[in-house]
Amino acid sequence: MGALGRMGECLRAAVAAAPDVELVGALEASGHPGLGRELDGVVVTDDPKRSLGGADVAIDFSTPDSTLRALRAAADLGVAYVCGTTGLSDAQRAEIERLSARIPIVATPNFSVAVNALVHLVGEAARLLGPDFDAEIVELHHAAKRDAPSGTALRLAAAVAAARGQDPGSAAVPARQGDIGPRRPGSIGVMALRGGDNPGEHTVLLVGRGERLELAHRAATRDHFAAGALRAARWLRGRPPGLYGMESVLGLG
Repeated sequence: MGALGRMGECLRAAVAAAPDVELVGALEASGHPGLGRELDGVVVTDDPKRSLGGADVAIDFSTPDSTLRALRAAADLGVAYVCGTTGLSDAQRAEIERLSARIPIVATPNFSVAVNALVHLVGEAARLLGPDFDAEIVELHHAAKRDAPSGTALRLAAAVAAARGQDPGSAAVPARQGDIGPRRPGSIGVMALRGGDNPGEHTVLLVGRGERLELAHRAATRDHFAAGALRAARWLRGRPPGLYGMESVLGLG
């Protein structure tokens, strides 16, 4: 899904290099200039059910509306789904959860194995250090990224909040401007930077008195996202319906 996008290109290369995986369908948005193009023996289409014919698992890095359209078709056909789309609304996330009653779905904002290890480590660090350490998260992505903060940054904030028994929605502070007064105790700052072609950087700062701990991940390419998505697809095949995260794929919880 999103076969001709940047992640689609990385995924096709990863599939071509994997002896146990075969590309059987390619989906793009209606009106895309690449519709009808042949990719590794399959024709790019804008028909989700046509692209899903014969597939065991679909992998999707596209846009929220496109994802839901394709995911509904996958549920009708019984095709497992790996979803890396970000910028989903609460209503769209709720629909994904409903569809997971019919098919197995792995949904996460970041398929990098190292990033998912970072999320795990951030939660442990926040738990060990406790509320006396202020949590701040800074992320940097390419200039074309549409959603901010990134889904990964919000997931990192949720890991901190869970470790402290907080509600991530009320604890997160995605912007600061003007005379805002002293920092609110327990708040989790989440700052988004945009520029160039950066695939993604995330830094979590746990700042105490006289010391701070920084945990960071920096991506140089998108190849590891594709590798993680294929790992999730292999794991997902044959699973019962349900909504899974990468922590399940990696055995972290």
